[in-house]
Amino acid sequence: MTTSSATTLAVSPAVATSLSRWHSMIASSDFTELMAMTRPDVIFRSPAVHKPYHSAPVLSLILNTVMGVFQDFTYHREFASADGLSVVLEFSARVGDRELKGIDMIRFDADGKIAEFEVMIRPLSGLQALAGEMGVRIAAVLAGGTLAGGKPAGEQPA
Repeated sequence: MTTSSATTLAVSPAVATSLSRWHSMIASSDFTELMAMTRPDVIFRSPAVHKPYHSAPVLSLILNTVMGVFQDFTYHREFASADGLSVVLEFSARVGDRELKGIDMIRFDADGKIAEFEVMIRPLSGLQALAGEMGVRIAAVLAGGTLAGGKPAGEQPA
């Protein structure tokens, strides 16, 4: 996995710190720090599901799972909002023989905690391959009865 540096973006110091931690997590495929840098009421918008999720444990489950699905994940470009609290990270990856491009749109609060996380992916064939594999893997986790962070699976939003 390849990442880029947050040092070139005009973001708040707290966001710069969190973004650096984010890139370290991606590079190491280790999301153990994710819950500490995420608001408990974080909003996650999936490219494959209509309703947003409102839970840090659900975000953790999804991100941990998706990084196991993606192959050759690489960030290419980063953009920041004028207020320095939001970033857009452009990426590419593969799911099986399907190549995809996407963006992670992340809004942080003033303390640098992730408040919103939205993902967009193209083309449709790449999104379909991702959604299919995610469904299989998350169903297996949910069959065990808990989400990341120990929250009961029944508390996951529909």
